[in-house]
Amino acid sequence: MHLTEEKITGLELQANEIRKDLIEMLLASGSGHSAGPLGMADIFTALYFQVLKHDPSDPEWSDRDRLILSNGHIAPIRYVTMHHAGYDITKEELGTLRKIGSKLEGHPSYKRMHALETSSGPLGEGVSQAAGMAHAAQMDGREYDFHVWCLTSDGEHEEGMTWEAIMYAAKYRLNNLTVIIDRNNIQIDGVTEDIMPLESLKEKYESFNWTVLEMNGHDMHEIVSTLEEAKAIQQSPVCIIANTVPGKGVDFMEQDYKWHGNPPDKEQAKEALKQLRSLGDKIEAADSD
Repeated sequence: MHLTEEKITGLELQANEIRKDLIEMLLASGSGHSAGPLGMADIFTALYFQVLKHDPSDPEWSDRDRLILSNGHIAPIRYVTMHHAGYDITKEELGTLRKIGSKLEGHPSYKRMHALETSSGPLGEGVSQAAGMAHAAQMDGREYDFHVWCLTSDGEHEEGMTWEAIMYAAKYRLNNLTVIIDRNNIQIDGVTEDIMPLESLKEKYESFNWTVLEMNGHDMHEIVSTLEEAKAIQQSPVCIIANTVPGKGVDFMEQDYKWHGNPPDKEQAKEALKQLRSLGDKIEAADSD
């Protein structure tokens, strides 16, 4: 699908607004993950505002696309994006992240929010959940017309259960399934390649008979076109390796694994918001050139 430059700029500005609300959310809660959510803001924006088939006014619509968040600790970016997309999450509720009684738990909880497909907590389970949903749809003879998307982290590929699900999806040729790997190269206590080398992910997936695409997770043109390409592939399940920068948009957070599971304090949030406002100005200026 060809998008106009105006549409791309609109998506980029939307992602930047989401990043700003994310920083305010983390500051208000004094808890939560910073790096992964900032790094995935562009992809979540492309999904919810361009690619996903969904209806915020009817979140349990039977033909909606299913979105499984396997790396549940980046839930803050999902909550903020859903707020912007019109789901039943108010601005005030964003500040209740991880607080007792809040529906915005540290990992997504279906019991708290039926607008989610599943709960997540233990890492490495999302691909299995998504493969099950995709296979069930095929067994129903595609009575329902939807695509299953699974967002997962690179660190989760250190877990054996993930590879069992990858084999399963290939066996049943689940061409209604797309797995997106947030390849940001960090996990909570270091760099993935130091802790448990994962490369080459592309060749590994291909050897399991998946189609593999790669994209720059911060180029909105590339994100939208790659997601649309994945949905159109019919011969196999698809894996997209999304190369992202953890902490994207805030220079002192970028590429630093120490921000994997930490929120900013007041002064850090102030500086982060200053940088994001400046980034928004640059996007608008580039559009007007």
